[in-house]
Amino acid sequence: MGKPLNTPILSADIPRMGNKFSCWLGTTVLTQLGWQFSGEFPCHPKMIIAVAPHTSNWDFVIGLAVAFSLRLKITFFGKHSLFIPPFDALLRRWGGIPVERSKAHGVVDQMAAAMSKADKMLLCLAPEGTRSRVERWKTGFLHIAHKAEVPVFLVAFDYKKKQIEFGPSLLISDDTQYELNRIYRHFKNVQAKFPDKVATIIVPPIGDKY
Repeated sequence: MGKPLNTPILSADIPRMGNKFSCWLGTTVLTQLGWQFSGEFPCHPKMIIAVAPHTSNWDFVIGLAVAFSLRLKITFFGKHSLFIPPFDALLRRWGGIPVERSKAHGVVDQMAAAMSKADKMLLCLAPEGTRSRVERWKTGFLHIAHKAEVPVFLVAFDYKKKQIEFGPSLLISDDTQYELNRIYRHFKNVQAKFPDKVATIIVPPIGDKY
């Protein structure tokens, strides 16, 4: 058996779904794999949850186990090629939205509008946009957050510590590079499943915008 999860207490404002079985399943997976929660989960009913670093399919397994364990009702993007029978119905039930990368130009505006209209929504995504090594993370989530006026909640999967680290929650300005830099800085010392797939991104010292 693994250590206790240190499960955070969630506000009643957070969108929830699932049942006792799914909660038990998620908790069991995390416990057996030796993971623990660290930090607090904010009470915002609408926010973007940015999970990093993303270098392995295990990140999806851990992320889904977290959602099950906390009974979170999340929305997430997935490759359109994954949404095929019989998996498409299950992925959609779990909150999946198929996206074809070559035709994803309008997704930012659509999601910003959807989040603005919704009473509650947790949009969960990986800023890298892929498991492969990338030199620059995607910025669409920052544009969605700014347009919809919702915070970005940073969640780190640290494979060395075996911790799901919650926080901080950031309000996003229209200065995309500045926002990206401070998010890079937050995740800089988090160890991924495959560290060699994490690009070495140099960010300015604290206090400098660029």
